[in-house]
Amino acid sequence: MRKNPSLRCLLALAILCLTSLVHSQEIGSPGDPQNLKCVTHNLRKMVCTWDVSSRRRHGQTDFCYTTIDHPLTECFKTKEKRVEIPVPESSTTIKITTNSISGTPFATREFEIRKKDISFIPLAPHILSLTPDFPTSTLTLKWSDNGSIFPYGLDAFWQIEILRKETMEKVTQVTYYSKLTHEDIILSWNWTSDMPLECTSHYVKIRCYINVTQFVGHKDWSDWSPVEESPGKDTEPHGSGVFPQDTVVAVGSDVTICCVHEEGQQIKRMTYGPEAYPLIRLSSRSSAIRVLNASASDTSGTNVVCSLSEDGMDGTVLFVGYAPDIPQNLSCETSNFELIKCTWKPGRPSGLYGKRGTKYSLFERISGKNVSCEVNEMNKERVCGFPVLANQKTYNFLLGVSNPIGQTEASLLVDISQRVHPKTPEKLTVSGNSSTSVHLRWFINGSFAEIRLLCQIEISNGHSEQKLHNVSMPGGKSSTYTAQLNTLHPYTKYWFRVRCSAADHFWRWSDWSRIEEHTTLEAPPARGPDIWRERSPSGKSLKIFWKPLSLSEANGKIVSHEVSCYLLEKPLEYKEVTEPSNSTEIKLGRNDCVVSVVAKNHAGSSPPSRITTVELPSDNVKTDRAVAMGNGIYISWNSYPNMTCGYIVKWCHSSGSEPCSVDWQKFPSNTTDAVIKSALFRPGVRYNFSLYGCKSSGYQLLKNITGYTKELPPKRAPNFTVEETSSDSILVKWEDMPIEDCQGFLEGYRLSFAKGEKDALKPRLLESGNPELKVKNITDLTKKSLKILDLQGKTSYQLDLQAYTAGGLSPPNSLYVVTKEDSVGLIIAILIPVAVVVLLGVVASIFCYRKREWIKETFYPEIPNPENSKALQFQKNICEGNKTLKTLEMNPCTPNSVEVVETRSAVPKIEDTEMMSPAADTVVPEDGSDSETENHVVVSYCPPIIEEEISNPPMDESVGSSQVVYIDIQSMYQPQIKPEEESEIDLVTTAGYKPQMQLPISALKIEGRSPAEEESDKTAGYRPQANTNAWNMDTPDSPGSVESNNENASFGSPCSINSRQFLLPPKDDEDSPKPNNIGWSFTHFFQNKPND
Repeated sequence: MRKNPSLRCLLALAILCLTSLVHSQEIGSPGDPQNLKCVTHNLRKMVCTWDVSSRRRHGQTDFCYTTIDHPLTECFKTKEKRVEIPVPESSTTIKITTNSISGTPFATREFEIRKKDISFIPLAPHILSLTPDFPTSTLTLKWSDNGSIFPYGLDAFWQIEILRKETMEKVTQVTYYSKLTHEDIILSWNWTSDMPLECTSHYVKIRCYINVTQFVGHKDWSDWSPVEESPGKDTEPHGSGVFPQDTVVAVGSDVTICCVHEEGQQIKRMTYGPEAYPLIRLSSRSSAIRVLNASASDTSGTNVVCSLSEDGMDGTVLFVGYAPDIPQNLSCETSNFELIKCTWKPGRPSGLYGKRGTKYSLFERISGKNVSCEVNEMNKERVCGFPVLANQKTYNFLLGVSNPIGQTEASLLVDISQRVHPKTPEKLTVSGNSSTSVHLRWFINGSFAEIRLLCQIEISNGHSEQKLHNVSMPGGKSSTYTAQLNTLHPYTKYWFRVRCSAADHFWRWSDWSRIEEHTTLEAPPARGPDIWRERSPSGKSLKIFWKPLSLSEANGKIVSHEVSCYLLEKPLEYKEVTEPSNSTEIKLGRNDCVVSVVAKNHAGSSPPSRITTVELPSDNVKTDRAVAMGNGIYISWNSYPNMTCGYIVKWCHSSGSEPCSVDWQKFPSNTTDAVIKSALFRPGVRYNFSLYGCKSSGYQLLKNITGYTKELPPKRAPNFTVEETSSDSILVKWEDMPIEDCQGFLEGYRLSFAKGEKDALKPRLLESGNPELKVKNITDLTKKSLKILDLQGKTSYQLDLQAYTAGGLSPPNSLYVVTKEDSVGLIIAILIPVAVVVLLGVVASIFCYRKREWIKETFYPEIPNPENSKALQFQKNICEGNKTLKTLEMNPCTPNSVEVVETRSAVPKIEDTEMMSPAADTVVPEDGSDSETENHVVVSYCPPIIEEEISNPPMDESVGSSQVVYIDIQSMYQPQIKPEEESEIDLVTTAGYKPQMQLPISALKIEGRSPAEEESDKTAGYRPQANTNAWNMDTPDSPGSVESNNENASFGSPCSINSRQFLLPPKDDEDSPKPNNIGWSFTHFFQNKPND
């Protein structure tokens, strides 16, 4: 095989052909048709398309199909890979043969197409027109539904897509539904843009979907139609402006306003009203702003301004209002059967006026007639007229209301014969020549021949309530109507007016006509006057009273009254009294007669009124109180059977002032009480009533009654005085009050009193809650004095007296009074404190006596006698070694100064020494003297009070040197020194107080001086006031007294010579003896010293 290359090539070719054959069986042979698809657009024909796998050129294709319904094969040739055949009822077998260019078949393929393999896709709709309505920003889209190619009643859905701007941004997508009718119908759809159409271009495209429920194959949307454009003003070469132009929008709307400018310009800003809004770019020549929730504008609208570069400016006006409300209370009526007037209330104002205001139209559905209504926007109620149509009584009205924002309507069905509202009657006239009747005439414009009218006449005379009189009459055409009124009062001025309505179906009254006035003629008085008589106190004359007749009774103007007196039908006297007098007096003497009174007017005389002058005697006539009723006075009486012709109550004022205005009232015989009322009654005025009984023989006084219509508080309080006063009582007296001041029946007096000063700014009795206020109530009206007890003496009291009735208290009448001083009380006030003091003194004395020991120990302890005190007994061993020592004794004297002489030799005057001894002249005996009294010199010392010059000591006497030794009290407490140790005591070092200054005496050598004295000279000068070495507090016993035998005892003290205050001892030296007893008391220094 290696040596035959041609064989290898044949083998390779065979393998390749075999592989190709296998592959062609899997995917079809070259030129084999494939991917057959059938789509129907109208459910009758379907379009089948396929592909050919071979890339080589081929000729025509033989397409043959056979259906079950039509077994005959139909074939035809086509150059395209697309054929249109009928839609089969069930399935179709298709055979497709591909031919070469020469016509030789090289590939054949059969397909079986079932009904479910067919797709239903309608053809793309064709837009007939896209019309913009710029004022309303509305696009109107029109297209044909091609319904003629589809069966009847299919549901069609149209998907419409709106795009905007040059970039064709999607704005919205809506679905429109329609019903196919097997006819080509032009469909229309409107879309209102939220942006004016002038701002930028808008685009529309549409596709459809037909829902064929019987079709089992796949159904899908059609392709989109070609895009239809509505160009904006920004596409026009010179298009510019602010849009929308003067448009109307509803309150709360979101409004887009755009500004379109020419090429080369720029928008600086856009403002809506006073506020600037951010710009929204639409295109290179258009920008917009968005106003959200627009509020109602003024009547002139809201300005929108677009500011451009180069000081350019453009703008528009936006009117923001409300859509019209549904008309309320729609009502239609006729006033003359010529015009129907419909009224309604518009509801909320729209806020739009002028040409943008609300428009009304009235449409009658039965007749199909429509009228436009001209209304006044400022009126609260709208009115529209509709002509009455011949031979039509029922009207079905539809009231249409619209404005640029919206529209609404209201309907009403009405029978016009039942909605009659006549016009106001005119030309009303009143005539008549009678005293009780008048004739009225009036005119009503309108044709009321088919109905009856009901007219109402109002009658008013100004004195009584208004009366209404109804008159029914047949209607006429623009006719005059009449009516007659009877039973009027004579000589009365009347006012008349008329209104009318439909009688059978009342709807509304017309307005009242104007008022017409008329006065009836006079007639004779209807009755005689009400009369009364009273005899004079002398009984010789009779006064006759009568009451004026009322207008309804007088029947005219009363001009006079005829008064006559008859005795057994014989006239005794006659008088004619002219108006306005209502009484007269006639002379009768002691005679009685029957009095007759007749009232006369221009039309005649009244019937006579008669009364007898006989007055029957009365016994035990009582006076009772009436009950005040506020608007009258209530009186009552017992029934008197013999009083056959009734009762008469007569009254006048209680003051009795002349002339007395007499009035009376008559009651039938079966009456036993009455409330008397009169326009003359006044509250707080007392009226006296007299009750008369009437018999056929005359009148008899039955009782007197007094009373008030209303009781008031008295005008003032009674005057009162203080008759006498004492230390605990006041006697008050007061006067009676006049009846005019009482204003009611007096029920008592109220006397109030309390402590109070006359000059107080506010009376204490008028203060509420005064705890000291006391009140006395006096109900006995016969009592005119009162004694007030249990008062305090020499105290000012305020007294207030008030009278009271059932109406209240009168104003107070005040007095101030001071009670007298109470002498017994003063004596008691003095004796009680004295007795208390004496009693306390006795008790204190008894207590002190019984507790005398305790009081003495507590407040006055026993002071020990210094003579008996061991503290002043000097130690004998102190002075035994030196008998020239002197003792300083404190005497109760007050010398000017103390001088201390310390040496016998004459020494210079010591200027600085403030002490001068009164015993300076005493010669101190020499040492070794046996006499104690002669050798011991007592120097008296007292604190200086007045400083004087120190006298010089006597220098002529030769005296031995003496030394003053001051022994302090503490030295008294030294322990007892044994006799053998006494000689070792250094007298100089144990000395107490030393003078602060000592003159040098070294030049005066005195023989016989002891070594101690010489040692003391060395220490001349300042000396401490006390030698603390000599203070020893260990000894409980004090030295002997000055009267003891210790001749050399000296009294030292830690005191300054000018003070009795102790000086604290200086701090002890280490070598000084330490005190071991601090029991010395300060009070020991002030013990009384013994007598010299």
